[in-house]
Amino acid sequence: MLFNSFEFIFVFLPVTLLVFWRIGGIGHHRAAIAWLVGASLFFYAWWSPAYLGLILASMLFNYAVGVALGSRPHKGLLVFGVTANLALLGYYKYANFFASTVSDLGGLNWHLEHIVLPLAISFFTFQQIAYLVDAWKGEAREYSFLHYCLFVVFFPQLIAGPIVHHREMLPQFAQPNVYRMNHGFLALGLSIFTIGLFKKVVLADNLAPYASEAFAAVARGTPLTFFEAWRGTLAYSFQLYFDFSGYSDMAIGLAAMFGIRLPLNFASPYKATSIIEFWKRWHMTLSRFLRDYLYFPLGGNRKGPVRRYLNLLLTMVLGGLWHGAAWTFVAWGTLHGIFLIINHAWRALRKRLGWSGDSALGDWTARVLTFLCVALAWVFFRAADFDSAMRMMQGLFGLNGFVWPGSGAEFGIVGLWLFDMGIQFADTDYFKGGRDVLIMGLLLTFVWRAPNTQEFMADHLAPGTDKTPPTIRWRPTRAWAMLLSGAALFSVLRLSQVSEFLYFQF
Repeated sequence: MLFNSFEFIFVFLPVTLLVFWRIGGIGHHRAAIAWLVGASLFFYAWWSPAYLGLILASMLFNYAVGVALGSRPHKGLLVFGVTANLALLGYYKYANFFASTVSDLGGLNWHLEHIVLPLAISFFTFQQIAYLVDAWKGEAREYSFLHYCLFVVFFPQLIAGPIVHHREMLPQFAQPNVYRMNHGFLALGLSIFTIGLFKKVVLADNLAPYASEAFAAVARGTPLTFFEAWRGTLAYSFQLYFDFSGYSDMAIGLAAMFGIRLPLNFASPYKATSIIEFWKRWHMTLSRFLRDYLYFPLGGNRKGPVRRYLNLLLTMVLGGLWHGAAWTFVAWGTLHGIFLIINHAWRALRKRLGWSGDSALGDWTARVLTFLCVALAWVFFRAADFDSAMRMMQGLFGLNGFVWPGSGAEFGIVGLWLFDMGIQFADTDYFKGGRDVLIMGLLLTFVWRAPNTQEFMADHLAPGTDKTPPTIRWRPTRAWAMLLSGAALFSVLRLSQVSEFLYFQF
């Protein structure tokens, strides 16, 4: 079931909330949790009932291992539990990829029947691995299987995160006010959900055709010119940005309706002035997981700079592979690993030479460079295969020429100068000239300058951490209610064009 669907917004969500409050309001907290677990499993099964047994079996196994680790933290048991989780994930997500790779390298005719990837398997597997490690460390302990189920399947964060620690969520359900309707929580949650819905339905989904037609063209072997390639790449960069930002807002908003605070997962990553900062802002809970459960166990930065850089590269390569079973995702992760190595090496050099001064020009130069690196890497993230990615890269670097649509008459005498500079004037299929430049420029300005959701909601989501003027912060006022009601109505009227969230495929 999609957050951006009629059945979710007008049936599932209100029924789930009302019954939860009704049961919990008369003191039956355990029954209310059971209802919420059942509703979350129904939400999951709506997509594919066949895999309901898989997630139930996964929870039973990890709960049993976690309880055992809580009473006797044996490292061998931890290794067994983590290995079993990775084996399950490996079979469903990577078996076909492994078979095709071995077949191609060895010239074999070896293949497996196509294995359908269960929804959210990457997220609920990583979340449970984190639980097992925390249980082994004595930082998490769960005595109730019902509560453990809620930790895993709580529907706002089940499908695409955030990846939540046991200690971050379960203690909140021990608070009595969670089980009664709270108009403040409801208003806050609906407001955040509406902002996310608007980002997804109005912004991300309207950018999707621009990106899809460009990447479909290179997949067919069509060479794109410089402007066509950049229009498609930027469209995908912004589509993914608003799609994931919208999902993150909707997840946090849904949890807030229940009085539950989920960890932030998205913080204006295109404002980053370095790749290091980008990964502190993009998919923040995944970055945290990779840091705590992969990079640190590998040795982190404790064994010298060379080992540190190797650990960074390996972490990002595996992070890329987590996103998808394809060599394009490995390339994307490798690129980010190389970017991070260069970034850390540059910081070390600046520190050694005493270059500590910053300036507005320097910050903006770094921001533009970081954005360009991220956008170029997204090509491998989106492309159907390596050949498609390389054809897109050829266009981005101008190897297929620079073509502006039309005759160039609108430029007047400047058009002659542009022609001398190598720009041709002719009809183009995937670039519409000034209109597209204006759209991409406005979107870039928005992601660089506009406050993000947590800044609008600073007094409720991240008190004391923002710099936005109090006059534009959200308040439960009539003006904000009217503004967000209009945004909600406009978004709902566009739900006939329902589309999945991009991160659902991971």
